[in-house]
Amino acid sequence: MSKKHDAIFDDVLSGLDSPAPSSDRGGARFLKRSTSIGERMSGEMQEKTLYQVDPARCRMWERHNRDYALLTEDNCRDLIDGIKAQGQQEFPAIVRRLSGEEHEFEVICGARRHFAVSWLRAHNYPQFRYLVEVRDLTDEEAFRLADIENRDREDISDYERAVDYAEAIRLYYDGSQKAMAERLEVSPPWLSRYLVLAKMPEEILDAFASKRDIKERHARALKPLLSAPDQAAGVMDEAIHIAGVQKRAAKGQGGYVEAADVFKRLVAAGNPKPKTPKAKTGTLYRRSAGERGIMVKKRGKQFQMEFDATLSDASLRGAFENFLKSRKG
Repeated sequence: MSKKHDAIFDDVLSGLDSPAPSSDRGGARFLKRSTSIGERMSGEMQEKTLYQVDPARCRMWERHNRDYALLTEDNCRDLIDGIKAQGQQEFPAIVRRLSGEEHEFEVICGARRHFAVSWLRAHNYPQFRYLVEVRDLTDEEAFRLADIENRDREDISDYERAVDYAEAIRLYYDGSQKAMAERLEVSPPWLSRYLVLAKMPEEILDAFASKRDIKERHARALKPLLSAPDQAAGVMDEAIHIAGVQKRAAKGQGGYVEAADVFKRLVAAGNPKPKTPKAKTGTLYRRSAGERGIMVKKRGKQFQMEFDATLSDASLRGAFENFLKSRKG
């Protein structure tokens, strides 16, 4: 045991010869303190230094997996209200230090927290500060850390995640889905589904009121349709039409098309129902106007005749004679 550790224990044990306190609370405090020291010495507990900073001193990492521009008061309302209720930010954001730049920190994880604190400070709550933990991370480590923190969160969209993965596979994994899947500890098929979403044509993305609305499952279903030229043409035409509706809705001209309806319409456009062939109509031959007669339909080199079983012989004979006359004519 080192002299440093000896000194720690000497300090802790120095009061053991004094009379025991009458309350159990003193013993509890000692046990808690000794346990904490033991955890630090054994490596089971790691101490971290947290800072409370002005969010204006921080900027988003350019590879942050959340699109900061999509954050609004509405989609951050739960976090804003939570910070107000608790009087502080509960969980620290992860940042890296910057040097020689306008900002002091770069946010790796914590875009929503940054938005929420910034919003509060701009709306009569200047006492709130941004709680951060500073780490020394490579870009690849920062990517994996951000992915682990946000993978199971519902407030980050499939599209944001897909774009993040598509950029990461190019920057860090030389385009290898297998290598990237191993580092993220996910299956290659799972990763592939998000990469498909990242490659969706812009026309398809514009058909949705927000890119946050398009899901990985939408891209999975649309991929085979977009791979077939005949089907793709129908899907793209419908996407462009819907995008026009969405743009007008954004200007207050009509309502938006909901994501579920957008998806149904795109799939339907790629799988048009076969047209039902029109029933071939025949020619009606009668002995005289107002009478029932014979319906004659041509089937190739043959004629098919239909008439009511109760048709009189005279009417049937007269209708048939008119049919023969038409053939001669």
